[in-house]
Amino acid sequence: MMKLQDLFDLAQAVLSGAALSFDDALALTELTEDDIPVLLSLANKIRVHFTGSTVDTCEIVNARSGNCSENCSFCAQSAHHRTQIETYPLLSEQALVTAAKQAEAHGAYRFCIVTSGCGMKNDADFPNITQAIQRIGRETTLQRCCSLGILSDEHVAALKQAGITRYHHNLESSKSFFSQICSTHSYDDRVATVKKVKAAGLEVCSGGIIGLGESWRQRIELAFALKELNVDSVPINVLNPIKGTPVENVARLHPLEILQTFAIFRFILPDKIIRYAGGRERNLGELVPLGFLSGINGMLLGNYLTTSGRGADTDLQTITQLGLSPVGSSL
Repeated sequence: MMKLQDLFDLAQAVLSGAALSFDDALALTELTEDDIPVLLSLANKIRVHFTGSTVDTCEIVNARSGNCSENCSFCAQSAHHRTQIETYPLLSEQALVTAAKQAEAHGAYRFCIVTSGCGMKNDADFPNITQAIQRIGRETTLQRCCSLGILSDEHVAALKQAGITRYHHNLESSKSFFSQICSTHSYDDRVATVKKVKAAGLEVCSGGIIGLGESWRQRIELAFALKELNVDSVPINVLNPIKGTPVENVARLHPLEILQTFAIFRFILPDKIIRYAGGRERNLGELVPLGFLSGINGMLLGNYLTTSGRGADTDLQTITQLGLSPVGSSL
């Protein structure tokens, strides 16, 4: 069991520029419950030291919903599962532009177009998506992102030319756990897309979901994989079980374990954006603000793909009440 002094020593080493080892990160998962608040405070110190007091904000639009060919166990949009979500084809260009303008009005800094499906291979919607991205660039001041699944080099080049600055593509979990949550494509397929996007000079937003039944070791494996890929933004979702998916009855994580995960990711990735994403309201409730005191410095505002959030105004209020500054907001 790690002693309190050892915890302080690790934090000081990270603050001094040292990289946390895998074994030391794993040791942080074995802290006693009464030492977890100390871990959170030290992670907050690391966040302030490396990234300051700003919070990177973004909003997403579910631009094409459902009927996905992939069988990801957590996803309400998979055609393999019987869920009650709304399904629809790609939204019109005007609808996407309107959603972007609403995000800008809410105070978001970034806007992300998200589509269901494995990727853009032979996808007739791709030209319409790039056209919408270009128009959003002309009509808003937003940083433009998208999440379109697996890409070819040609897709990456076209998105860069259209004005995308960051591409979202989660690894979802560690390589050792991935086969337990998806069998229709591989972990390596996801890694390959991340590498293509980085090679093109674009930023990458890539993280995963905790609470799927993965072990602490596998959670740490994910963090180190993201570190090796040098991703820029790490969204951490907490499973919000959807009825009709294979994980609908998975036990919820304890709130302290969720906050502990945020803190450990900050120790491993001291200078990156670690982003609050889906599931935080259901799993943390009134403890949501504590995430920002546990190393979080990014936030997905408002609603998610198929579930509702607290609303952008409430999210931004949480940020500012903690003395932090949301990027792109006039607050």
